Amino acid sequence: MDIGVPTQKGAFPHHIGRTKDGLNSKLHAICDGQGRPVRRHLTAGLVSNFKGADVLLADLPDGTEEVIGDRGYDSNQIRLSLAQCTIIVCIPPKKNRKSKLPYDWHLYKKRHLIENIFARLKDWRRVATRYDRCVNTFMSAIHITTGFIFYLKE
Repeated sequence: MDIGVPTQKGAFPHHIGRTKDGLNSKLHAICDGQGRPVRRHLTAGLVSNFKGADVLLADLPDGTEEVIGDRGYDSNQIRLSLAQCTIIVCIPPKKNRKSKLPYDWHLYKKRHLIENIFARLKDWRRVATRYDRCVNTFMSAIHITTGFIFYLKE
C-alpha cells in the first residue's frame, strides 16, 4: 500500500470550514517588496488567523526586514517571535486590546500590496468560488494563477 494514499474516505483534510454563509476557506500569504506572493497557506474558514500565521512565519524568507499584517494577526506570540528575529512588526492593535501597542502608520500603508494579491486572485473564477474540494487541487490552482499573474505576465 502507498503511504500517500488515504486508507479511508476523508483521511486528508480539505481545509474547508463551515461558516454561517456556507463552506469557506482562508488563504494566508506573504509577499515581497514588489507585491508578488512568496508563500501561501490555506486554512479552514473558522480557524483563527494565528494558525495560518504560525505556519508562514516559521519559514520566513531570508532577509526579511519587516512584517506588515492586519488586525487579525495581532497577538503577543507573533510579535515576540518576530522581535526575537529582529524583524520590524507593523500590525495595528485589535479594537478590544487593553494596551494599545504603537505601529508605524506610514509603513502600514504598504499593506495594499498584499490586498492587491487577493483582489487579483478573485478575478479568476476558479479561485474565487473554490470549485475544488481537494486542497491539493485548489492550492495548485492558486499557485498557477499567482504564477501567471505576477511572474509570467510581466
